[in-house]
Amino acid sequence: MASEPEKVVPPVEAPVAEPAPPPSTTRPTDYFAVADVVLRLLVFASALVSVVVMSTSKETEMLPNPRPAKFTQSPALIYFVAALSVAGFFSLITTLGSLYSLIKPGCCAKIISHFIVIDVLLLGIVASATGAAGSVTYVGLKGNTYVGWGKVCTMYGKFCRYLGASIGVSLFASVMLVLLVLLSVYSLSKKIPK
Repeated sequence: MASEPEKVVPPVEAPVAEPAPPPSTTRPTDYFAVADVVLRLLVFASALVSVVVMSTSKETEMLPNPRPAKFTQSPALIYFVAALSVAGFFSLITTLGSLYSLIKPGCCAKIISHFIVIDVLLLGIVASATGAAGSVTYVGLKGNTYVGWGKVCTMYGKFCRYLGASIGVSLFASVMLVLLVLLSVYSLSKKIPK
């Protein structure tokens, strides 16, 4: 018998491992930190706009003698400008701190806990100043017949429009501060180990 030729089986090649892709140099984006920075910038911008609008609210009405209406004539409006100036200043400082924590994420928990305290204090200050200025503006708009105070906004329309716009913008700042407090508490609760 003729011998059959032996079948030559080619050797099985070991699978070649592909080199692993290089590690990614970019970190995943922390959307809470980005939202924190954006909200803080919005608080700063709204506080700045509110202070500028209130500070420029001046109108002189020619009655028998000229009578100017300025924000410096009411202690509540002076408090409003001072409170919103402080809120704008601290929101600018905390924005820089928030940007730092975005760049260096290891120090987040301590900074966030400090920011919560500052944000709650600023919220109380801005809300009380907005309420005080709003009450003075409301009395100027509607008057108070029980004590004999007449409507002032019928004579000083531009002044009252400036006051209303400034108070509206400060209400926006108050809402942004509430959102900042909620965001900070939520992001801090995510960092607590379970």
